[in-house]
Parts: sequence; C-alpha cells; structure tokens
Amino acid sequence: MFMRPDTRVSRLALIAAAGVVLAAIPALSQDRPESILPPGFGDAPEAPAPRRQEQDSTRPRADTEARPVTAAPSATAPSSATTGSPASATASALPDESKDEEATDTPALLVDIPAQVRRSTDVVGLLGSTDGDMGVAAFAGINGRYLQSVLHKIEAPIASRWASIVLRRALLSKAQTPSGVNGADWTAARAGLLVRMGEANSARALVQSVDVDQYTPALFASGMQAALASADPAALCPMTEGVDISNKDTSWTLARAICSAFSGESPVSSAQLDRARSRKGDNNPDVIFAEKVVGAASNTRRAVTVNWDEIESIDPWRFGMATATGLDIPERLMQSQNPRTRLWRAQAPLLSFTTRLNDAERAGAAGILSSRALVDFFGAAFDETDQAERTGKPFDILRQAFIAESEADRVQMMAQYWSMETLGEWQDYARLLTTARLASQIRPTDSFADEAPLLISSMFSAGLDKQAAAWIPVVQTSDIPLAWGYLAVGAPRSVGNLSESDIENFGSAGEENGPLRSRFLFAGLAGLGRVPGSSMTSMAEQFEVPIGRRSAWSDALEQAVQRKSAGAVAILCAVGLQSSNWKDIPPAHLYHVVSALRRVGLDAEARMIAVEAVSRV
Repeated sequence: MFMRPDTRVSRLALIAAAGVVLAAIPALSQDRPESILPPGFGDAPEAPAPRRQEQDSTRPRADTEARPVTAAPSATAPSSATTGSPASATASALPDESKDEEATDTPALLVDIPAQVRRSTDVVGLLGSTDGDMGVAAFAGINGRYLQSVLHKIEAPIASRWASIVLRRALLSKAQTPSGVNGADWTAARAGLLVRMGEANSARALVQSVDVDQYTPALFASGMQAALASADPAALCPMTEGVDISNKDTSWTLARAICSAFSGESPVSSAQLDRARSRKGDNNPDVIFAEKVVGAASNTRRAVTVNWDEIESIDPWRFGMATATGLDIPERLMQSQNPRTRLWRAQAPLLSFTTRLNDAERAGAAGILSSRALVDFFGAAFDETDQAERTGKPFDILRQAFIAESEADRVQMMAQYWSMETLGEWQDYARLLTTARLASQIRPTDSFADEAPLLISSMFSAGLDKQAAAWIPVVQTSDIPLAWGYLAVGAPRSVGNLSESDIENFGSAGEENGPLRSRFLFAGLAGLGRVPGSSMTSMAEQFEVPIGRRSAWSDALEQAVQRKSAGAVAILCAVGLQSSNWKDIPPAHLYHVVSALRRVGLDAEARMIAVEAVSRV
C-alpha cells in the first residue's frame, strides 16, 4: 500500500476478511456520514440569512426518489437514466405546485420506545455543523408537497460530481420538515433519491434516524430499498416488526425469514421460507438468495448453490442478498444495470477491492468517495494483488507517481497514468481525482507548462482551489488558454475580465467539443458574476447561451433563491443537471445553477461545478 488507509477503508478491509459470517450480524448505522469535502472547503460564505451558522472562510470544504417503490423480489431495478433531451427531463421533474398530493396518515405502530428517547420527525437529518449541514431552515418557505414530488421525479445519478455532493448535503442536513408533508414521507423521499444517487449507506442511515413506529408505507418501501442497496439484510429486521403483517409482498415474508434466522429461530425461519416458496415456486432465485442468507445467519450446514446461468436479470433484492453473502454477480448481469448498481457495489465490504476498483472510480466521479478514500482504495487493491500481476496496472503506475523522488519523475508518472486507456469519461475524471493531492505538491513552474491544464483540473476535482490558483502567474506568462479557462471559473477570486476572443481560444485549445467548451466557460463566468454587465448581452448572443430565457424550472429555482432556501436550491439545481454526461446539459442550465448557488452563499461549490463543466465536456 502506497498510502496509509483511513479508518473507513481499514474497517472495510477488516469486514471483508471476516467473511460471510458477518451477514448474520446487524450492521451498525453511522450517526453522521463522513464528509468527502477537503478541509477548509466552503467554510466561509456568510449566510445571507440566519438559516446557517457563520463560518470563517469562503473556501469550499475540500474533498477530505423517484416515487417510492416496494422492493419486492419480483420488482425490476429502478429505471435507467433519463431518455430524451435534458430540457424535457427538467420539465418532467417539476410538478404542478397547485396540484398537491394527498397526505398519507398511518396509525402509530406498537413499538416499545421510551418516551425520553423518541425522535420527532419535525427535524430529521444526520449532518453536523462541521459536516456541511445546510441548517434547520434549509427548506424553509417552500411548499413541502411540491418539493417532495420533485424529489420523486429526479433521475440520478446526475452529470456533476460537485452538484451531487451539494445535493447529498441537502438531503442529509438536519433540517426542519417543510410544511404540508408528513415527516416520515419526506424522509422516505430523501432516502429514495439517495439510493438512486448511489448513496446507499447514507440512505440507510437516514431511514434509521426515524423511529420505526413513525414509519409510513413510503418509508417502509424506501427503507427496504436502502437496506438492499447497502447489502445489509439485518437492517430489514426492525422494519419487519412494524410493517403491516397483512402485507402480501413476498419480499417481507422472506425478510422475516432472514430476521428469524438472525434471532436464532430456525424453525420459524424455515416455515416462513416455505410460505414464500409456495408462492414463488421451488426454484425461484429470490427464495434461493434469501435461503443463502438464512444459511449464513443461522450457521447451518445446509449448502445453497446459486446457478447464475438460470438468472436472467438482477433487481435490488437479488443484488442485496447476493452481495451480502459475498457472491460476485457475473459481469453479463451487471452490464444491463443502471450505473447506480455499480455505485452500490463499490461500497460492499464483502467483495474484494480489485473486484470493486472500477466501481469505486465511478463512485469517486459521482461524488460518493473522496479523493483520499479513492487513493486508499487503489492502495488496498495493490496490496490485494499478487506481486507478479501488479506491473502496468493503474494502481501500480499511481504508486510509482507517489513514491517518485523528483518532481519531474512524479509529473512524468502522473502523465503516464492519465494517458492510460479508460472505460469512459467518468474514469478519466476519476483518474484526475486520485492525483489531486499529488498534483497540489508540484511547485508551479514553466517546466511543467505542458502538464499545467491536467494538474490544475486534477486539483479542482477535489476542491483544492487555493493550490490550483497558485498556478495563475505561470499560466499568465506561459499563455496556456486551457489552464487559464479553468482558473477563470475555479479560482477563489476573479483572474480578470475575459474577452470573447479569450473564451473562443479556450474552446479551440481543447481536443474536442471546442464550441461547447466555450459556451460552458461563458455560462460559468456569467453565473459567477465575472462577466461585465456591459458585455453580458452581446456575449450571450455571441455564444448562443440564452441566459435570459425563463422556464418553469428557472422560475422555481429563482423563487428558492429569493427565499434563501439552500436545500431547495440544491434539489432544483439537480433537476437541471439530469444526465449521465455533461455534453447533454444545456449551457444555460449551468448559468442558472452556478448563479443560484452563489447567491445562497455556496460560492465555492458553484465554482467547482463551473470548472467541472468546462473540464469534463
């Protein structure tokens, strides 16, 4: 290992070594998800309203649901990425605010929770003030039913890593439930979107922050999805005590069988398995997966074999049960899944690091894993691989970059690492993410002018904006348009006004998509307020970015900004970025997103989204 793993990765390694016996041990929910922001990132902006505590800097905190669906074994996995144009996806995610959905009232369940430790659903969340919490008033002034409906319709993962980080913070903030919605249903909508974003562990922890006697049908459904996505069958057990016993969904019958096995009640577990088998058939894969978990939980000698040749598809139930018992799902089945399934697998501790390495890179590019955690993941995969098979692998090249004795050798190894063949743009970006701190250690000098754009982009990917800004003098004297464009939108302070020709030169400096790069650069600069007012209209026409055009989405976003509702702004920004690729995002959407975040005090995050757009397109 070329970097000392943090406690999180070390814990994963220990769990993996323990084997499938751990499937019988209930998973401990984390009180507060680990921040993936770098120390000092976004610590500052003074809040425009008393909704959030004052912090001491304007720097980013550096990188340190669709509608709820019952996760029945027979159900298909969540729908794939949005099809059609981004504009239509944005429109479809915005409900008619005048059409409120009827609230669901559920009778209180008979669960023995002492009054002094009961938790109100008026305020639900996990983050603390040092973890990026947006404050108790994160959703203040917004119609709760409208906002809940928006959460249900957002397709995820979204295009931007940094917008995903902001959205995650909003969904996990310890915020007051907006008016007009049941607190448990609001939590269900938040958890459901987290699952679709790939944030399975955070979703499970959020669900578990509500007392089970407060659960509604929507929260039971989201809770099961979160437990399956995080490969934690034991998380289903508290819910089986409260879910309506008359529920005919076979998934809950199988869940009760698993939990009876965890409790040492083997005869009861067998009877419940038989009941499910009578409904589904003797050779039904869902029953077989549940039986395998039961066998691991009760430590029986009965062997259960899964014949993958007979399985045609993977859904959340099959994913959760297979992964919880350490089974590696065949690639032919994983290929047909939405990318979020790979994000879930990246966090599954019973699978090897080498098996999950590409998934971990996806998770890094999606904002789930920090730069440091991803480097630790590479180190663990290096340690796990036989010495004879390490040579030439990405983790070997990265290791050589870390241990190189001179800066020149270090930059050379990084350049070799960045140029290795990848599976797509998301992996290119993940490779930049893993070198972020290494790049920040390179002294700005003309000697590395050719590598400056990638070094700067690498630092920005992890929020190391001050370190990237140290390259401004070198970029100015060496005339590096690509690097200059990155710094123009990513640096903490403006580097000066850019003319139309400067922006066009930035686009022509890229390998491809030059005109789109220029349009994104203009949109980002305009959203950050770094385009002179006298030039705004002419530049917007020159680069064909209709920043003045209004839509239902831009109006809703503007209203959230006016009400200083940072959480609602984060959610609506995600609505405008619904795609798996930045190339599909209209530049005008980037303008509105960056402008909105800046005006609610999230300037650092706005800058990181802007530089991400111009570097990833």
